[in-house]
Amino acid sequence: MMAQVVHGHRFNSSILREYDIRGVVGQTLTAEDAYYIGKAFGTFTMNKVKEASRMCVGYDGRVTSPELESALVEGLMETGFEVIRVGMGPTPMLYYAVRSLGADAGVMVTGSHNPPSHNGFKFMLGKKPVWGDDIRSFATIVENDAYAVGKGSVRGQPVMEAYIEALVKAYSGKRPLKVAWDAGNGAAGEAMERLTAKLPGQHLLLFEKIDGNFPNHHPDPTVVENLESLIATVKKEHCDLGIAFDGDGDRIGVVDDKGNVLWGDQLMMFYARDVLKNEPGATIIADVKASQTLFDDIAAHGGKPLMWKTGHSLIKAKMAETGAPLAGEMSGHIFFADRYYGFDDALYAAVRMLNIVATMDGPLSAARTAMPKLFNTPELRFDCPESRKFTVVQEVRARLEAAGADYSDVDGVRVNTPHGWWLLRASNTQSVLVARCEASSAANLNTLLDDLKHQLDASGIALPKAA
Repeated sequence: MMAQVVHGHRFNSSILREYDIRGVVGQTLTAEDAYYIGKAFGTFTMNKVKEASRMCVGYDGRVTSPELESALVEGLMETGFEVIRVGMGPTPMLYYAVRSLGADAGVMVTGSHNPPSHNGFKFMLGKKPVWGDDIRSFATIVENDAYAVGKGSVRGQPVMEAYIEALVKAYSGKRPLKVAWDAGNGAAGEAMERLTAKLPGQHLLLFEKIDGNFPNHHPDPTVVENLESLIATVKKEHCDLGIAFDGDGDRIGVVDDKGNVLWGDQLMMFYARDVLKNEPGATIIADVKASQTLFDDIAAHGGKPLMWKTGHSLIKAKMAETGAPLAGEMSGHIFFADRYYGFDDALYAAVRMLNIVATMDGPLSAARTAMPKLFNTPELRFDCPESRKFTVVQEVRARLEAAGADYSDVDGVRVNTPHGWWLLRASNTQSVLVARCEASSAANLNTLLDDLKHQLDASGIALPKAA
């Protein structure tokens, strides 16, 4: 039965993002919003899966998460769902719950790696993420009060122990390691404690206590400043490696035994080589920001490299389409369908990294040093009006095509030149353009930056001076 009443609740337009819902609690996102998000997602799920009945819900360690979770659950029950509350933990634990319990869908209350004042929601329908127009459709459901109506129920079913056991079963290390771990006071803290207690070797834990105020450092392992404590511990304690997690445990950061950061595409080289030993010829996916050396290395080890769009939901969808056993992003989202479920789970990726390091003849730093030396920029992000960001990329693409340039338009434009490559794309979640350049020498990198600057100038956009 569906109700049709005009002029219902309205969300702040800024919270419905491409891959999830995020906002500032008390300003753009409230408990009332959470209630209506529950009603909207419950309705959406009922419309997509006619006999849907079971919904898993989890939440992270943010101060505001319990209140938002309670309101969300209330809204879901009013659409007729049996809501299974799996409790506080990392986002991949919620994904695991949906898969292992056979639920129809799931919602994670999490602000990911955003500041403490932020929070949000990630959605899963069956085995797939919910994103894009499907998330934006929630607004239409709510504004029209077009809800499914039913009498639901709620029960608690913790899955932490089963989730940890699944992670432990993935461990196959050939020798014990000394490892430093940093949860950044994020939602992976308790899971990290439980996991390391069951693994062989020595494990030094940093900031494992879950604290939504993140008192020690911001939980984003792609920012070097956030890894300072981990790097210092690895060096001081002579660890084999260090591992860090983001705020909700779906992104991983790794440093080697000398404290050098291994970026997402470098991690993917290790993972891809490992997976291809058992699955020769497999397709391995990486996003457009990844180094060309990764794609070349995948091919050199007998795999089929596939460059795809940035965004964890887009990557997961492409994995399902191609049957790829592994995919990854520069941001540290790593997706294993090889002996696992295919979602981004940083704790699982950590175990797989331990397995790899434990089979090496030498230290991780030696394997990292053996990788090709490249000169590249970090991810360059610069403001561009929402109304212009995609148009600018289209303008650049048209000029490149007219000039006969060698480029890919999988996600923005990635231009191949004798000097290396450069990328320009529009962010799906913010009013910014994103660029990156990579070359074999400092001089060639400057040439690429000049090429990028020339194209942006032609569209009236200034490249940041720090680039």
